[in-house]
Amino acid sequence: MVQVLGYTLSRLSADTLPPGRVVELPGRGTTFVYEQPGPPDAPTLVLIHGLAASGALNWFPAFGPLSERYRVVAVDLRGHGHGIPAKGRYRLSDCADDVVALADAIGIERFVPVGYSLGGPIAQLIWHRHHDRVEGMVLCATSRNFGGTMRERWFYGSLWGAMAALQVARHVPPLRGRAREEPPFDPTELDGVRMPRWALAELRRCTPSTLLAAMNAMGRFSSHEWIDRVDVPTAVVVTTKDKFVAPSRQLKLAKAIPGATIHPAHTDHAACVLGARRFIPALLEACASVSGRIDERAPSLSR
Repeated sequence: MVQVLGYTLSRLSADTLPPGRVVELPGRGTTFVYEQPGPPDAPTLVLIHGLAASGALNWFPAFGPLSERYRVVAVDLRGHGHGIPAKGRYRLSDCADDVVALADAIGIERFVPVGYSLGGPIAQLIWHRHHDRVEGMVLCATSRNFGGTMRERWFYGSLWGAMAALQVARHVPPLRGRAREEPPFDPTELDGVRMPRWALAELRRCTPSTLLAAMNAMGRFSSHEWIDRVDVPTAVVVTTKDKFVAPSRQLKLAKAIPGATIHPAHTDHAACVLGARRFIPALLEACASVSGRIDERAPSLSR
């Protein structure tokens, strides 16, 4: 996501982001959510961002196109953006439970998690841990594991030690993260703000220690033992030029899920922003594929 800093010198407009608000998750803390209502009775998409990003930074090019067809909710994960501060060991299962707690707090019964990169394992865990809440899934630029080779296992496993060393050296704040000193950008105040300034402000909300801890959690994740039991309509957006999550891994994920559709986006891992012109059409196709199959299932489920 750091590539976004070179994205453009253009300025943002007031309609870049939908309205956002702080939401209290009982017993867990507070998080920040952006919402677009969408058409009446539209399916609800819960957008789950990638590593080091925020709900706003990862998804701002997609809010407008998606909200024409769906209710759209984007959440800041713990340790990212204005999410719940990270404390102790970073667990993707906690992030999955946070998303469901958010759905409870804002009155969403069933939804489609849309996970990008780090958000992909979290979306999979939402289905695994809260099966009755998931209508479908859209998985983008992600995998069923991130530490398959010996080299990858060594890399991800070493991150926890690197994080501890950094903390001992006092080069970064502790894992619980820095205080959220800056308020979120109000959409009405974005007119004229340059993209790099806003992107930097969003990226700085994730501390280096949280970044390393989240990467370590990604390295520990694997759904290969249960992903073939997914029984909801699923679509996988494959970023075909990805250097962070190999396209072959993304395809293995898609092929492991019964009935999953594949939607290529000919761009790299920063597709959600830098490759938006190619990513958004693939994302819309994937969401339409899932939504259409949900509609087809509805009559039989109601019998």
